[in-house]
Amino acid sequence: MSQALPFTTADTGLLHDGLRQAIADGASPGGVVVCGTAGRGRTVLSAGIISPETNGQAPDGGTVYDTASLTKVVATWPLVGRALAAGLLDLDSPVREFLPSLDGPAPSAAATVRQLLSHTSGLRAATRLDLYAGADRPTYELITRERLESAPGSHQYINRGFILLGCALAHVHQRPLNLLAADLWEELGMPDTSYGPLPANPRIAPTEQRPGAPRLWGTVHDENAATMGGTAGHAGAFSTADDLVTYAEALLDPSQANPLGTWLRASMTPQAEIEPGLNRGLGWILAAGNTIAYHHGFTGTSLYLAPATGRYVALATNAVHNGTARTRLAPLRELILKTITAT
Repeated sequence: MSQALPFTTADTGLLHDGLRQAIADGASPGGVVVCGTAGRGRTVLSAGIISPETNGQAPDGGTVYDTASLTKVVATWPLVGRALAAGLLDLDSPVREFLPSLDGPAPSAAATVRQLLSHTSGLRAATRLDLYAGADRPTYELITRERLESAPGSHQYINRGFILLGCALAHVHQRPLNLLAADLWEELGMPDTSYGPLPANPRIAPTEQRPGAPRLWGTVHDENAATMGGTAGHAGAFSTADDLVTYAEALLDPSQANPLGTWLRASMTPQAEIEPGLNRGLGWILAAGNTIAYHHGFTGTSLYLAPATGRYVALATNAVHNGTARTRLAPLRELILKTITAT
């Protein structure tokens, strides 16, 4: 870390105003933004309510949210980093080497760990695991038997890659992914982070209301993760804003002996261009000349890291509660990126 750069009162005021505006625009019933600088304290900003179904209770840093695709960088990515360091995985080897034996053609199994992390594998982008309902083969085998959708190398966001990585982690460790992640989160001091399902209570933010069914509450929103029992490499983790910034501070610890920090720095080498000004690292989206790493979750969550300054921002909302209004989070997310990038 070259310079510890705390957020100013003006910064936090802008972020709080942006959060309030997003809630006023109907993006989410409520939410929390936590910003800070590693080792220099944090500021918790909240607005709105958790849900009308929680009697108007206001959210705070301890409110539990479905993190959706943040699971990729909060569970799978750090566990892959540890497995690489332990020699259990190899970045440039085909994922089939880290899965149970595959009989017959498995074209998607030739994708490397690096390609799966960087969304450059060419695997099918539309997840749709419901199409395999009733299949008598494990998920990893069904995916690896699929033909590639495109030539490896170009960027396309693909959940299947992280599903395979989760399966590979479980195989090389001979332990379920949820237990591997639970050990990691306990070690890092993240007591409220876990895979679901969780018992519905006012501390947990409900998500989507689906036709003819009760509102999802403590049950994973991602339908593909749900078909896998709620535990998957691409989605399924629940967490709080407080736990997310605890995780951010662990990643931003400048100690050279910090393996998570070393893995983050290595992962911020661009692997593919997403669009002008944005690149894909290993897992993370890279912005501002590859100095900022961030990731979003479909439900309305985000995590932003600035290793050079030690800054971080966590956004926790249940925007899918309000259906298509989730897209109204875009201005807030843009504001967060602009603010964390400023020096």
